Amino acid sequence: MTDLLKDKVAVVTCAATGLGRACAQALAEEGATVVVADVDLESARAVAGGLPSGVAAACDVRDDGQVAALVTGTMERHGTLDVMVANTGIAAVSPLLDMTLDEWRMVTSLNLDAAFSVIRHAARAMVATDGGSIVALSSVTGLAGTPLLAHYAAANAGIISLTQSAAAELRDQGVRVNVVCPGWVEGDPVLPRLEAGGLDMGAVVAQTQGRLGTPEEIARLVLFLAGDRARFCTGAVYVADRGMRASLV
Repeated sequence: MTDLLKDKVAVVTCAATGLGRACAQALAEEGATVVVADVDLESARAVAGGLPSGVAAACDVRDDGQVAALVTGTMERHGTLDVMVANTGIAAVSPLLDMTLDEWRMVTSLNLDAAFSVIRHAARAMVATDGGSIVALSSVTGLAGTPLLAHYAAANAGIISLTQSAAAELRDQGVRVNVVCPGWVEGDPVLPRLEAGGLDMGAVVAQTQGRLGTPEEIARLVLFLAGDRARFCTGAVYVADRGMRASLV
């Protein structure tokens, strides 16, 4: 611990598992008070209880009112919101020709619509105080077409564009907005679904990345963007995919 985020207050959404949990742990280890927000309150409490300074909060990011209440509650309890990690979404697998409009809307709502709510409410609070840092989690699927994931890829492309637009609008109001696009990461629930859909993901990962990333490796990048070491960074897309997109073969 180096206290890079001492006296800072951070909120991480969908933080009870996976990348969200790793981000909450990384921020807390650097001195931040972390609000662990998740629709599963009991799991959020378990994560928060293991942090140096953690608070659990119930929040379904699909519900704009709950997101607003999360931000308002954080401000009322802590007096500030310095860092928001907008971790949203779920992936479902479906061939494009079989995909229904309901399936499309479910995935885009759980990803892009939720990110919009989190970023908008966090930015409003930050503009009203001393600014802050918003880090959104997207995916490399938002940067290229991906079989069986047209809805998920489109939603993640939207998150990338949303963060860049937000960064341009908020730059002179003290709010930085960046987006992290991980490659394939351990524990990603989409991996077994893609396997079930007929893709050999072991071979895909071996060919494109060499190995799976870890949630902790992604969280370290989020940690950098959250703190003052990245104070000149906004509107940027940070790819963490171990070279997947750097080579054609």
